Amino acid sequence: MRRLHLLILGSSFLLLLASCQFGKPKMYDPAQVGFQVEYNPFYEGQFYPSLVMALPSHDLAAKDVPPLFTVSVTSPANHAILRVTIDSSRLNYVTIFQEELPRRGERYTFNPSVKWKFDKLYALRQRGTADLTFTCFINDEEVDISNLRLNYHSVGDCLLSIRDTSGNLQDFRWMVAAYVNEEHPYIDSILSDMLASGIITKINGYQQGREQVVKQVEAIWHYALMRGIAYSSVSCTTNPTKNTNVQHVRFFDEVYSSRQANCVDACVFFASVMRKIGLKPVIFIDPCHAYLGYYTDKGRKRLNLLETTITGWTNFPALDKVYRPSAEGTERLPQEQYAKVSKYLTSEQRRKWETGALSFEGLKRAVSHALFVRASNYNVELHNQNRALYNDPENLLYQQLDIEQLRQYVSPVTE
Repeated sequence: MRRLHLLILGSSFLLLLASCQFGKPKMYDPAQVGFQVEYNPFYEGQFYPSLVMALPSHDLAAKDVPPLFTVSVTSPANHAILRVTIDSSRLNYVTIFQEELPRRGERYTFNPSVKWKFDKLYALRQRGTADLTFTCFINDEEVDISNLRLNYHSVGDCLLSIRDTSGNLQDFRWMVAAYVNEEHPYIDSILSDMLASGIITKINGYQQGREQVVKQVEAIWHYALMRGIAYSSVSCTTNPTKNTNVQHVRFFDEVYSSRQANCVDACVFFASVMRKIGLKPVIFIDPCHAYLGYYTDKGRKRLNLLETTITGWTNFPALDKVYRPSAEGTERLPQEQYAKVSKYLTSEQRRKWETGALSFEGLKRAVSHALFVRASNYNVELHNQNRALYNDPENLLYQQLDIEQLRQYVSPVTE
């Protein structure tokens, strides 16, 4: 009986304590604090995973990029401590932001950084929505909650430009550099295949002069043809809003696996391998087109060009499937297939092939070299005509993206 009496007294005490706690009046009125969270209207409700992944330490200021979030509060006391927590979501980890609010009645605005789940962002390959919950604490007292819904993009959606409400166009095409990934593990096997091609005997960047640099690029070119990377056209841009231009860019491994690339994809693919072997690529972007350049000397005095889409002019894997050597060493390709590639051969090369003096591998090497020469000369006249436009910082329609220079603040988008 005594034990029961004690239990009843203990329960009553706990209920009394709980009622005191829950009934305790709040010190700070939510209306007085005026807690507000806003996703920057500049982005028109669109969230681009590649943007936050490309800039190290979320330093959007590195390229004068407008901040994503704005938090505003009115301090209810002198030297109040504001703490804002952002709950975990499919896009981010729990994030805590804390600042002192020095003066009572003063309105303060902050731009908190979010701890993103980069592996989850990298896995986003289609658009969707996510809800973020912001909770405001003043001096450890919970004051208010605000919810935001983000319309996120595929990580492959590369932001190109946004026109703000004043009509000013902000350029984001430097974001293309974020898709160049010189550290991709597939590149090691590509380098082995480049050496096996016989075009080069070593990979040494700028150590042996201009001619060797060009040979190394030709070895990358030959690999792309042997891999069968074909031109795959997609629309120039996809515009989620009337003031925004976005283009989908394939990652290095997507080009490698699918063997398809548009002009930007192919530039990114080639530039990734060039960076790996120590060369300095530049991607030139015209309205609705992109082509590649690379310095042939370490001092950046001479620049060669490369039209990467010309890899789609032939398909070596398709030739491999129909190639059948004859006993006499002639007529080893069906005439229809041979006609498609013979136009790239010299008359002497055609004679050698038709008499059996040129091997199938020799045929492909000859075609590859001929196309490499064409690709190297394809954009020269156009490039010279537009050189002033590339050098004009006010002309956003023509951009030259020096990948080495952009690496100072633009990181590869990786998992």
